Amino acid sequence: MTRRASAGATRAGKIRASLDHPVVDSDGHMIEFVPAIIDYVRQVAGPAMVERYVAFLKGGPAHSFEVAGERRATGWHGMTPAERLAKRVIRPSYAVFPARNTRDRATAMMPALLRARLDELGIDFLILYPTLGIHLLRHPDDELRRAGCRAINLLHADLYREHADRMTPAAIIPMHTPAEAIAELDFTVKTLGYKVAMIAGGVSRPVAELRERAPDLARHGLWVDSLGLESAYAYDPVWARCVELGVAATAHSGAMGWGARNSTTNFTYNHIGHFAAAGEAFCKALVLGGVTRRFPTLNFAFLEGGAGWAVHLYNSLVEHWEKRNRRRIEHELDARHIDAALLSELADRYGPGQIKRHRDALATRGGMLYEPVEREAIDDWAAAGVKRAEDVRDRFVPNFYFGCEADDRMTAIAFNPKMNHLGARLQPIFGSDIGHFDVADIRDVLVEAYELVEDGLIDADDFRDFTFTNVVQLHGRANPDFFTGTTVAAAAAKVLRSRRRA
Repeated sequence: MTRRASAGATRAGKIRASLDHPVVDSDGHMIEFVPAIIDYVRQVAGPAMVERYVAFLKGGPAHSFEVAGERRATGWHGMTPAERLAKRVIRPSYAVFPARNTRDRATAMMPALLRARLDELGIDFLILYPTLGIHLLRHPDDELRRAGCRAINLLHADLYREHADRMTPAAIIPMHTPAEAIAELDFTVKTLGYKVAMIAGGVSRPVAELRERAPDLARHGLWVDSLGLESAYAYDPVWARCVELGVAATAHSGAMGWGARNSTTNFTYNHIGHFAAAGEAFCKALVLGGVTRRFPTLNFAFLEGGAGWAVHLYNSLVEHWEKRNRRRIEHELDARHIDAALLSELADRYGPGQIKRHRDALATRGGMLYEPVEREAIDDWAAAGVKRAEDVRDRFVPNFYFGCEADDRMTAIAFNPKMNHLGARLQPIFGSDIGHFDVADIRDVLVEAYELVEDGLIDADDFRDFTFTNVVQLHGRANPDFFTGTTVAAAAAKVLRSRRRA
């Protein structure tokens, strides 16, 4: 493997020069330049949509605007503390981009500057995801969501086209309905040449009964459609189109505002773990809803949430199958199998007075007033086609990749087969998250990731999988030509050939 000639000026460069493989960043972020987006919104949908898009931005987490010379805040910022509590409006994100480190901020905004610095960062190839575009995926206004996604996709196709050998942007694919998802997949892949699809891993929808009875309050009664289990729509046509187009489905979704993540004052309270929570919900639905059984060649990625939750989920699925498979429920847990005579005998010998005085009730399902087993609904694993523990592994491990940031030490447990049932090794992928607040200096990202090796938590082979092999398989399994024409083409092709032989 030829080292990059310019590597070595920084510690990250020196680490890269010591490796016998390229480094591919699976999840860097761009900071969008809003006036440029507005130009493209106007081009896509006209001036009226521009007004609606600007209103969306003004109502966002940290925006204010001028009215008759007076600056007024909107959204959370325009409410009193009492109003926020009454409406339960969560504390949104703020101070999320580099400021004092202006060079890093500019790097995330300007593709040519980012390209000029990639060797300094020790990164050979970079996949870039939007920032504002993530929020667009959640917007309930159908016209605004679709126009905004289309505008940003057009803009980024133009901005990054000449840098395709070193970086590629992810297309924003709205998922509120299968039709809108397929339309944007077709346009971005076939017309614009995108190779990466960023989807929402869930859609918040109003509860139907609340919407009918109290439409003004429906936004306070939402449920999360995780697109694979009990969905409002059949999403199989979307997964089939991903396979047809040769793109992996990479989810970059958050869960701020879900469940207990609803503080009106504390962003950190809402932020910690929210990507992991969204990833877990989507991942569970894909397995238990049978998506990975029906589409065994389709890869999914869950970005920025780490791998700790995935290790827990994988092991919990195996353990739940062992304890709650159909056979065990039918033969061990069905209350009709209770030996009433034995239970009565034991109660006579050992039971406290509180049980003995109701001894007759022991003959009816052990004294439980209501312990039904519904014959038609006792197999949670039917859609997934799971008949043995190995089937859980095979529905989970091959299809899923987990985006981990450089400083996340929990990445190590995903590589440890002693931690995981059936000796499984999960598939973490390195994501720098450059452009966001958690990266103080983008030159240190690879350095932090390499500390996993220096501290003995993973070995060199694990690090190769983390920073190169896994992301090559994520995208290359779907599209063998994904890395053609890039600076990592030869090394990526070798990985894919090796996998085919295996």
